[in-house]
Amino acid sequence: MPTQVMTPVPMIEPSSWLRSGITVERTDGVNLVKFTNELHTRLEELLEKRKANLLTPGEEVEYAGISELERILTFVNAKLIASRDS
Repeated sequence: MPTQVMTPVPMIEPSSWLRSGITVERTDGVNLVKFTNELHTRLEELLEKRKANLLTPGEEVEYAGISELERILTFVNAKLIASRDS
C-alpha cells in the first residue's frame, strides 16, 4: 500500500466558527448542523474571489478553514441521517 503524503494547509481553525457560524436545524425529523446565513454568505464571497484568483493570503487561510468546517459538517450530517434510517 502506498504511503499517504500529507501536505499542511495554513488555515484558520475551523473550530473558531463553532459559536458564531453554526446553527442546528430540524429537517425531515433530523437535527442537522448548518452554517448561519452570515457564514454561508462569507463562504460564497470567498469562493467567488478564489475563482477569480483574487484572494488575499488572509482570505486564503479563512477560505481553507471554512471549507474544512464544511467538509466536517457534511460528514456529521451524513452520520446523523444514517443513524435516523437505521
